[in-house]
Amino acid sequence: MPADRAKSSSPLARIMANTAWLIGGKGFGAVCSIVYLAILTRTLGLKGFGHFALIFSTAEALIAVAGFQTWRVVVRYGASHVHDKNWAAFGRLGMLAGMLDAVGAVCGCILAAVVFFGFAHLLELNTDYILPGFLFCCASLWALVSAPTGIVRTLNQFQMAVYVEAVVPLGRLIGAVTVWLTGPSVERFLIVWAVVDLLEAVCYWAMARRLCPEAVRLSYLRDYRQTLRENAGLWRFFFVTYAGSTLDAVTKNGPLLIVGAILGTRAAGLYRLANQLSQALSKFSTLLTRAVYAEISRMRVASTLQEFRRLALQTSLIAGAGGVVVVVIALTAGRSLLGLIGGEAFEGGAAILVPLAIAASFDLASVAFEPVLHSTGRAQLSLMARLIAIVALGVGLWFLIWTGPSGAAWAVALEAAALYVAMGLMAFVTLRRIKGDEPLRPASTPS
Repeated sequence: MPADRAKSSSPLARIMANTAWLIGGKGFGAVCSIVYLAILTRTLGLKGFGHFALIFSTAEALIAVAGFQTWRVVVRYGASHVHDKNWAAFGRLGMLAGMLDAVGAVCGCILAAVVFFGFAHLLELNTDYILPGFLFCCASLWALVSAPTGIVRTLNQFQMAVYVEAVVPLGRLIGAVTVWLTGPSVERFLIVWAVVDLLEAVCYWAMARRLCPEAVRLSYLRDYRQTLRENAGLWRFFFVTYAGSTLDAVTKNGPLLIVGAILGTRAAGLYRLANQLSQALSKFSTLLTRAVYAEISRMRVASTLQEFRRLALQTSLIAGAGGVVVVVIALTAGRSLLGLIGGEAFEGGAAILVPLAIAASFDLASVAFEPVLHSTGRAQLSLMARLIAIVALGVGLWFLIWTGPSGAAWAVALEAAALYVAMGLMAFVTLRRIKGDEPLRPASTPS
């Protein structure tokens, strides 16, 4: 049985403590990423980095389509099992999630073969990079750590995840320096990224096993029918959140692929670096989302309705303030940061960075909305909000892509604003409509 952590004074304190652990690890990762990103851009040049960016973004898109985001299922339903210390039920849930990850990886590899061997020309991808790109995507798909990630987060062991996730930035930095010294090429950088991702996956599963050996057992794989009985509504929640994550991937990776297809690999490289920097500036959003999602799911099991509402409001206010900071940094120091990392050839990305930072600020401000909808059984509403947002993205790209990469970035900002408004309204209405006597824990059938 995993050891119980000392409880913080409030849910918000636990969120901030978990986020602090994640920031500590990502702070180290950010330093490493700046160095290896500089090595990539300066050794490959704008066009070479553009090819790397297109392959990497294609892999991310395929991961989002074939990766089922099973960690959300583990956190959503596993919170009650952990609260009851029902480790067998928790283990069955985690192993079902792991099996779904494997199914997704197989499907993703098939889809990758279709994309790279059938449609690589649409991305203006050099034929020399088709096979390496395909193999890189396959490795990335099998390196998914969604199920063990969900196990670790449900156990509230964020500090342990920090050590495992440090493998990626450190491994990429060491590998990038090695490739730089021995002869840089797109293929060699792809090999390094793939090996490091696979290593992280092995470490994550080992960590989940160490934290909860009673739950991480292969023998539970045969008990998937019992898992479905114990977690009422699991399939519905799974498909709704999968559809939502797929739409999110379209908005995150689609614009870059469209830029590459319409404007060429150089424009794609410029867009990629600006996008990477905007993501680095808004990393707090990603980290806060992880902590908030786990804590809100836990609160739905072990707290009052008033505390639940207060937590959603507090995290939204904190995240909104962080979004303002992201935009200010992009406006005042964006051009200098791009030039520092990529050189003079990438300074033109400042016009792309600002709208992407605005989009990131909307993502940051909406950090509590989706966890609220998921934990209250209204996951279909978050999917509806994403459909509205993707329509806004399509309209924006239709009218703005012809102005260059910055036009695509402004379309992304429009999509983020639409998502913030739509999902925010839905979360607000949901919190207002929940009755004081409504059960806070998800329905499940005792084992």
